[in-house]
Amino acid sequence: MSYNRELLKKKKRIVIKIGSSSLQHPETGDLDYIKLEKLVRELCDLRNQGKDVVLVTSGAIAVGRKALNRKIIPYEEPVAIKQACSAVGQARLMMTYQKIFAEYNQIAAQILMTKNTIVDDLNRYNAHNTFSELLKMGVIPIVNENDTVATYEIEIGDNDTLSAIVAALVDADLLILLSDVDGLYTDDPRHNPGAEFIEQVERLTDELLEMGKASTGSSVGTGGMNTKLIAAKIATSSDIDMVIANSRNIDVIHRIVEGENVGTLFVANRNEGFDLPEFVDRLHR
Repeated sequence: MSYNRELLKKKKRIVIKIGSSSLQHPETGDLDYIKLEKLVRELCDLRNQGKDVVLVTSGAIAVGRKALNRKIIPYEEPVAIKQACSAVGQARLMMTYQKIFAEYNQIAAQILMTKNTIVDDLNRYNAHNTFSELLKMGVIPIVNENDTVATYEIEIGDNDTLSAIVAALVDADLLILLSDVDGLYTDDPRHNPGAEFIEQVERLTDELLEMGKASTGSSVGTGGMNTKLIAAKIATSSDIDMVIANSRNIDVIHRIVEGENVGTLFVANRNEGFDLPEFVDRLHR
């Protein structure tokens, strides 16, 4: 039976992820303030509807690189330099968000996470409580991976995965991944014009997971379709509907929540045997 997208109107707790490439002008790497303002306006409008909202945002390292006038040197940039760029960029990015949210009379909070936040029982418990209290207060948490301290052993890896982890942690009922693609295709449409668009995935099969591509069309993002399908695995197994949609037009957020047929919808299928900490611990081993 096909899922009725009208049901998305009833979602009360929504996690939205936006990627680095969606926040910057491709020509310069500078922040796209018009997009940022539209994003914040969409989130604040969801709050005004009485919905809980969490934003997972990329961009700290890229913003820091730009501020420090550093160019990307693929595969050559030391981890310490990335972490230094993140330290500069995260502060700038959060300052920008705080300023725009304040214009709409909304309060935002910053939460930085690593894999240990989820794998460690006490850390996970504390994180859950923090999110819960912020949402009760009407605050919009803004989440990113803590790139300043993250190393291979404690990194989550990308914000597609992080957003699904956050959605499971806060007991969300909808996850929206905004990216530079319209959704899931049978192949990479950038290289195969014959690739067919998939509007809805009722059940995430092993065959679909194998379709994930590790490549990404952006020099500033870290997630390809592979990471989005991993996110779908986490979300749907945790009884959360997930939509992948294109961030070209930020108003796609309210179109999704209003039940329009945009993007690819992955229908929730709770897996009682799914262990989030164990799954996260296995990532990137």
